[in-house]
Amino acid sequence: MTSAFRMNPDGLQRLLALLQQMDYETIGPTMSGDAITYDRIASISDLPVGWTDEQAPGIYRLVRGDDREYFGYTLPAQSWKRFLYPPFRKLFSIKKNGKSLELDEAESGTAKYAFIGVRACELSAISIQDKVFNLGEYRDDNYLSLRKKIFVVAVNCSHAGDNCFCTSMKTGPGAKHDFDIALTEILKEGDHYFIAEAGTEAGSAIIEMIGPGKATDDEIAAADNVVRETAAHITKSMDTRGLPELLADNLEHSQWEDVAKRCLTCGNCTMVCPTCFCSTVEDATDLSGQVAERFRRWDSCFTMDFAKVSGGNFRISPKSRYRQWLTHKLSSWVDQFGVSGCVGCGRCIAWCPVGIDLTAEVKAIRGTSVKQEKEV
Repeated sequence: MTSAFRMNPDGLQRLLALLQQMDYETIGPTMSGDAITYDRIASISDLPVGWTDEQAPGIYRLVRGDDREYFGYTLPAQSWKRFLYPPFRKLFSIKKNGKSLELDEAESGTAKYAFIGVRACELSAISIQDKVFNLGEYRDDNYLSLRKKIFVVAVNCSHAGDNCFCTSMKTGPGAKHDFDIALTEILKEGDHYFIAEAGTEAGSAIIEMIGPGKATDDEIAAADNVVRETAAHITKSMDTRGLPELLADNLEHSQWEDVAKRCLTCGNCTMVCPTCFCSTVEDATDLSGQVAERFRRWDSCFTMDFAKVSGGNFRISPKSRYRQWLTHKLSSWVDQFGVSGCVGCGRCIAWCPVGIDLTAEVKAIRGTSVKQEKEV
């Protein structure tokens, strides 16, 4: 760990206030109904203090945790994707003016976000989307405009959820890069504080303005131990050795039929995934026929119309749609972007209505490959 500082909970409030004074919209975890979600927060009182979550395949519920803990949950229901890559966005409008047409293109994102409480796996997810939306000539200027202005306050994980497998994907539970400030929350023998580490010059400047004292060796060791213990309690895993090739070689495996009997093709997994980026384009006109608008909205490879083309639908069965999602996420994504499309956050497992677990599906395919099936 580089230079580390001890910051009391009131320092967290000063951090929010400083970012707001610098015209950042502070976005962080907060309670919404029966879930923790990311939304605008004004002060640390908006954080889910004293709440944690229980997650398992098809299960998400909030329970009371330590009454003082600010970041004692595993992961919120949503990801940061919806702020950098909005679910619905106007692209342009065309207005008829006499015999001519006037084009009005939508401005690129102007919001200036400070993300509070970003987990290590989510940092990796943002890094993956950076590749997706800045790929040569295929650039998303709105994403890039928003992305370059964000300030990231990461929080190292102190709780391992039953759906987490970030250690398999080498994305957590400790933040190592792509943050301005990283915090580790410590609750020890009645003492409550944060260890703060700067990852950029901007982060260093903010920490200096807050004015925390240098952390002692024991305090730094306590922060390291939080991450180490969290990693030790992660029980779910995925064997990633040769995984892209394994899936590419097993497109007719019987497991695809098995999962198709359970999959509802609802698209929940793609909506909560922090890296999925499928979208569709919709056009609309007003009643007068004088104004036409084009919008982009999130879509999913699980929807029936997603693979509909002039010659028909080339992905009509649940089997083909689930196979497309999983093989893209874990196999062909590597060919496209050089990294896996999965960060091991486990959201797709928690929010699947029937509790389909992609790690179990991969394990089943690995356990009996097509070659092995033919030999039996």
